[in-house]
Parts: sequence; C-alpha cells; structure tokens
Amino acid sequence: MHIRNLQRSVNDMEELVSLERQPLGIEDRPGAGPIAIGHGEIRFERVTFHYGANATPLYRDFSVRIAPGERVGLVGHSGSGKTTFIKLIQRLYDVSEGRITIDGQDIAQVKQASCAARLPSCSRSRCCFTGRSPRTSRMRVPMRTAPTSSEPRGFANAHEFISALPHGYDTLVGERGIKLSGGERQRVGIAREFLADARILILDEATSSLDSESEVLIQQAMERLMVGRTTLVVAHRLSTVRALDRLLVLDKGKVIEEGTHETLIGLEKGVYRRLFERQALELIKGLGEAPVGHETRRMRSAAIDDSSLLVGK
Repeated sequence: MHIRNLQRSVNDMEELVSLERQPLGIEDRPGAGPIAIGHGEIRFERVTFHYGANATPLYRDFSVRIAPGERVGLVGHSGSGKTTFIKLIQRLYDVSEGRITIDGQDIAQVKQASCAARLPSCSRSRCCFTGRSPRTSRMRVPMRTAPTSSEPRGFANAHEFISALPHGYDTLVGERGIKLSGGERQRVGIAREFLADARILILDEATSSLDSESEVLIQQAMERLMVGRTTLVVAHRLSTVRALDRLLVLDKGKVIEEGTHETLIGLEKGVYRRLFERQALELIKGLGEAPVGHETRRMRSAAIDDSSLLVGK
C-alpha cells in the first residue's frame, strides 16, 4: 500500500513540474499597472478574436458600447459567443485585433490580476473552499457576529438555509462546497458578489440552479444591486433578462438583434421572440399538467399573458 501511494505521489509531482514549466497563456506586458474602474463604460473596438489556431474567428471586426450604469443582457443559442464576450472583458484571452477598453483603459495594458479582482463573475459553477460558511460568504469583509436578513447573505436568500444547517454559520461546507446543494452553493456565490461591491457586475447564469421561488427572491435582490452599476447578464432563462435596459442577441459572434424585451418580442420572425415563445409555451404546458392552486393559476395567467403578446391575441 505504501509503495502504491509513493508511486502515485511521484506521478502527481511529475505532472505538477511539467505544468509549472508550461508558458503562461496570458502575460502582463512590461510596465502594466492596475486597472482603475470609475464609471464602468465598456467598449469593444473592432475586435477580432479566434480560439488558438482556429482559422475562423468567433468575433470579426466586432464593435459595441455599454454605457456606464447600463444593464445589458446577452442572449443567444449555445455557442453564439456569450461566455466568450465575458471572458474577453476579464482578459482571460487576448484579442487578435482591435481592443477592449474599460473607462478608456485598454485592458491589454493592465495587470491581469487587477482585472480578475475588479471584475468578479458570478457563474453557474461556484467554487467554495473547505471551511465554515461565514468564510465562504464573507470573504471580503470583516466577520460580524449577528448577520441579519438585510445583509448580503439575506439579499441572496442564503441566511435562511444557512441558519437551518446543523451548526448554522459554523457548519463545515466541505471541499468545493460538497456538503451544500448546487442551489445553495450558488446562493453563497451570489452573496459573495454582493459583498464585492464592484462597479461592473457580471452574472453568468447566476440563477440557473435555483428553484422558482428562490429565483424570484434573488432577481429582486439583483434589481437593487444593479442600480448605478454597469451590469452584464448572460442567461438562457429569459425571465432573468426581461427587465434589463438592453438585450444583445448574439449568433456566431455577431449581434443580430438589439433592443429592450418589448422591442424584441415585437419582431415577428426574430430569434429572441422565437426563444421566448418556446420557453413561455413550455411553461404553460408544464403548469397545465400541475395541480391547480392559487400560485399555479397566477403563474399560468402570467405565462399566457406573455405568450399572447407573441401571437398577437
């Protein structure tokens, strides 16, 4: 047994040494300084980008401006370029041509670590390190002993389920939060974004693992959080983006539709309208098969109202 463990450790160490010798994919340029985000304006200026040695670029001569404080939703089929849009802003990749600026600063000229710190992302897959729940949900502020529902964990609908754990806020969450459900990990992650208090918010499928009731509560909290902040929301569930200032419908790295929710569902053959109609009809079908109660009737009525807008009834 000891020989087997020793051999396994040697193999792991060889892989670590090999990994350490790999060149960095993105390196800071000489003289790069930290990024300074004030108003939160984002610009893509004639950006061309392709992954690795792929000859066909995902983005070609792509330009878009997101105004300070604007709430923008990124919508489209899988593979349309939504997540890449976010990764380029965070400088997880360098563009091939053109540039991306935040408040006039070319992000290729700033330190990558400062981009990661100032542009936190709340995604569908949240990482929780081994520890107690206060550490995972209060990573950026001093500990306090009496959390209330008005604090970030309450905003993210996390206070109630943490209080119900066997040891409350002293519960060990396990490596990568394995002792929490997917929705609970996501709510802790959203609470962390509330605490970050960044000028630019990035929400990538932030409510994808939540039940409908928790999703509504978190959407209300996000509405409060978005005020005065530039916000980018990536979502397949279109209920998340209905109230945003502007929606960008992407397809193969191009903006094919742009406007508010009301404007886009008015496009008779639009991609957004087709996606929204499909989700609304699926919701109506699901509610039609559910036991009829007050809440079911309310949701069914709201879904029918949405679909009526689409079919002109």
